Formats: sequence, structure tokens, C-alpha cells
Amino acid sequence: MNMSELQDKRIAVLLSGGVDSSVVVYEFARQGLHPDCFYIKIGADDKEEWDCSMEEDMEMATAVAHKYGCRLEVVDCHREYWDQVTKYTMEKVKAGLTPNPDVMCNRLIKFGAFHEKRGHDYDLIATGHYAQTETEPLPLHPYPLTSHPSPLTPIKWLCTSPDPVKDQTDFLAQIYGWQLAKAIFPIGHYQKDEVRQIAEREHLVNAKRKDSQGICFLGKINYTDYIRRYVGEEPGDVVELATGKCIGRHRGHWFYTIGQRKGLGFGGGPWFIVKKDASQNILYVAHGYDPSTVYKKDFLIHDFHSINGVMPDSEITFKIRHTPEFHRARFVPTEEGRYAVYSEEKIHGVAPGQFCVIYDNRHHRCYGSGEITI
Repeated sequence: MNMSELQDKRIAVLLSGGVDSSVVVYEFARQGLHPDCFYIKIGADDKEEWDCSMEEDMEMATAVAHKYGCRLEVVDCHREYWDQVTKYTMEKVKAGLTPNPDVMCNRLIKFGAFHEKRGHDYDLIATGHYAQTETEPLPLHPYPLTSHPSPLTPIKWLCTSPDPVKDQTDFLAQIYGWQLAKAIFPIGHYQKDEVRQIAEREHLVNAKRKDSQGICFLGKINYTDYIRRYVGEEPGDVVELATGKCIGRHRGHWFYTIGQRKGLGFGGGPWFIVKKDASQNILYVAHGYDPSTVYKKDFLIHDFHSINGVMPDSEITFKIRHTPEFHRARFVPTEEGRYAVYSEEKIHGVAPGQFCVIYDNRHHRCYGSGEITI
């Protein structure tokens, strides 16, 4: 959007306290715009136990909003997060699957619950995601649509950032079309080091602040502790897949993911998690470095979610985790209403429950994502 278009829009910025969303505010301010800023509160109940970084985040967000003459409001989405995202996460891990809470946080909270509480009053919702968008007229598009409100409705695409390491389209691949229609990503065309340079040049208070790691709201909280609090522990056997021999005990299959090698603590390693039996609470492992049992070329996905209603062509690229690499594959519908992904190369750590994110063959436009099933 150009300057004249933005002048007529009511804009909400989701300001987290991090450097990325702070530079978003600067990007608007340098165009003479002063959008309303919102800090979404989704921290845990027990502040001491969870050591949440919310207080520091709030201080940073307040300083940035004040610097650019913007109003800052705290929107409490705590209950929605714990009722929706935590429920989703715990149901998946108890079933032996590998969920992604950040993906669902974007869909259900940042562009969901926030919209219901405050975002509906605004034309655009801006975030610090490393992603871009493109819009094209519907009649020019060659691919079949699942549904659309009007033959003249333009299609808005979620597109990748030029920074392959920081690109966050995979975290946005479950949002709805109406959410993308209101989304704007003002720093999506930058590299991360460019954002840092802007922050330092503008003397932003958080210019040198480290990027957050792990799940969006946990701050310093360990993901294992998060799961332990809500699921608990249940000891079970660790079995070598090739021999059927029990080589140790674990604290609960939900603490481990397919393909995991680090932090297992089983003697005689290295070991790799290659399979789970959730019903019997058994972990199966393979011995040696990068065994072939950890790799897959072909797998199924179900509940494929197309962001804008456009389904992928057969020649695609995809990723199954937040990495810079994209993999080439064929995307083929099956009779059961699921889709098969036939990768050109073997992929490490393909796990049921993960989201497989589908892009065009140039890994530029993101179609959406589906959950891996094996």
C-alpha cells in the first residue's frame, strides 16, 4: 500500500516489545502516521513460577509507543490463549503428535481473539512478521478456487520474505483469508540485519534486544516445563526399533519428538527418536548417526487449509519446520480427501502432527498448510 492509501486507513499495530514490531511503528511514523498500538497479554497465571518476561516487554512497548506519539493499549487475551491454544497443544502431545502452538497463536489469538476484542474497529492490523503480501485480480488467476465471494474479488497472497532465515510465512500458514485481508507486514521486505540497523539508527530502546526463542508467550519458560505442568509425567519404555530391546526409560512420550537426537539422556548413544506408540507409552529409537529410519520422502497430510481458497498446483515446494530450506515435491490429492506429498529428497524428522506448509514451485507464494499424518 502506498502513502495515500494508508492515510485513509485505521491501523492497529501489535506491539510486542521486540525490535521487529518496534520498527513497524517507526515505518508508519516516518510516513507521518501514528497508528494505535496494542500489547496482547497472554502470559501465564503464576508469574513467579513461570518467570514471564511480560513486564520487560511492556516497558519496551510503552517506550516505543511514546517515542512516536502513539496510543498504547493492553488487550488481555490470556483466557482465550489458555482455552484455545494450550488445549490444542496438550491434546496433540497426549496423542503422540508434534503440534506447533505458534501457528495456532497467529490464527486464534493475534488475528483471532484480538480481532474480536479490538481489531474489528480497524481497517488494517500490522505486525512485525517477516512476510509479504501480493494482490492480483481474480480473473487473471489460472488455478481453481474452492470458494470466493465474487468473480471480481481480488486475491491476496501471503508471500515469503527475502530473508530466508527469518521468513515467518510458515507460522502464518493457518490464518484465514479474511485475516490476511486485514494484515499488513511493514518490515516484511527487509533482512533482519537491516531492521537492526534501523533500530540502532533511530535509537530504539530495544535495538540490541535478543530475539525471543521458542513459543511466542513463554519468554524464559522451557517448553518441557510447559508440557509437564499440563500433562504431567508417565514413565515408559525406550525400545531399540531394530532389536526390540529395552534400552532405558522415559518420563512420558509427549516430551519427545520424531527425529530428536539431543537431550535424550539414554546411555550408549547417540540415539534418535524414530517412532512413538502413544497407546502403550513406548518410544522407539534407532542407533547411530542420522539413520535412514529418521528420513521420509513421501507422506500424507490432512485438513489442508488454503489461506485464500486457491489450491496448489501439482509442482510445489514445502517445509515442515521453521528452517531456511524449502523442498521440492509433487502435491497429489488422494481418494480419502487427503493429500500426498512426494518429495524429491528424503526429509529428516517427518512427524505426525507437524504442519506441512505448501508454497509454489518458486517458494514465493504460500498456499497454506495441512497436518502431517502417517
